Amino acid sequence: MICENYTNIRKILLFRPHDLRDIMSFHTHKTSIEEGDTLMLYLSPSSLLTITVNSLTKNKHGATVENILQTTQGALKVRNLIGQKYGSRIELSKGSAYALHPTPELWTVTLPHRTQIIYTPDISMILFQLELRPGCIVIESGTGSGSLSHALIRAIKPSGHLYTFDFHEHRASVARSEFQSHGVGDFVTVAHQDVCQNGFGSEVERKADAVFLDLPHPWEAVPHAVNAMKDSGGRLCSFSPCMEQVQRTCEKLRGLGFVEISTLEVLIKEYQVSARTMSVMDLDSINANDNGPNAVWKDPLKIVSCNAPLTLAGHTGYLTVATLPPLLSRVPIDSVNGTNQG
Repeated sequence: MICENYTNIRKILLFRPHDLRDIMSFHTHKTSIEEGDTLMLYLSPSSLLTITVNSLTKNKHGATVENILQTTQGALKVRNLIGQKYGSRIELSKGSAYALHPTPELWTVTLPHRTQIIYTPDISMILFQLELRPGCIVIESGTGSGSLSHALIRAIKPSGHLYTFDFHEHRASVARSEFQSHGVGDFVTVAHQDVCQNGFGSEVERKADAVFLDLPHPWEAVPHAVNAMKDSGGRLCSFSPCMEQVQRTCEKLRGLGFVEISTLEVLIKEYQVSARTMSVMDLDSINANDNGPNAVWKDPLKIVSCNAPLTLAGHTGYLTVATLPPLLSRVPIDSVNGTNQG
């Protein structure tokens, strides 16, 4: 609704600050490129850029000049993008590129790294395991570079909300600005907070459907996650690169009454499809009384084969997932001695 209103009155708001006019379409799909949009410029399979469509820019002397982007395919006058259709081919001085509609997947590939990020294979499994749908209330800690955050927002909007926390003030501030400029600021609340020490705050107490933890010591945040989840229960997922972190987290989850605890690792195994030539023996020409190597071969046969890779992509992290039962059916267990704490 807000993005639509900005679109309708955009022409009379050109004097307003840039962040108010930025109606880029992570929230809603758009057909044509407008001034202030952010898009993905596809140059080659190994070269993808995120650019903001500003016709003018300031040079190092502070003077306003025409915005010209230099790429591996040559120069691009950014004003030439305005009015083009998303997905269309854009001519550059030495080649061409494609202007792509922004998506969380493309943002993951092109975002500026402030921390190590979670990539699409793990993100897809996280969304599946957290059982997200429109209307869910989700807690994320930490925010990092915002790779997962964009995917979470897409899964829960328009009626859901993401509360994301980071202990680093600058990272939280930059992420907040990015969400606003990407048009999804209404669906996310960014907080600078150490959740292991201070929890998630009273604002989200007993409101969350799901909690995601990407922390050095996730087991310290698990009790706070219990306080934040709804009385009806919910799902929790923790991303950890080391098995020792997984073990301590599982002990804490079990001790606080979580069930269905499991740990996953997502590894990509990409099969290669290729055409091959295979020699075929003519079995009808074989003489049973012939003891010599006199085999007759047919014309080579061309086939399409599927080959498994010789190696797999390296380890990224372990995903530990668990379910918190409804309040009345929770049975906290002492994970050390196996005694009932309740």
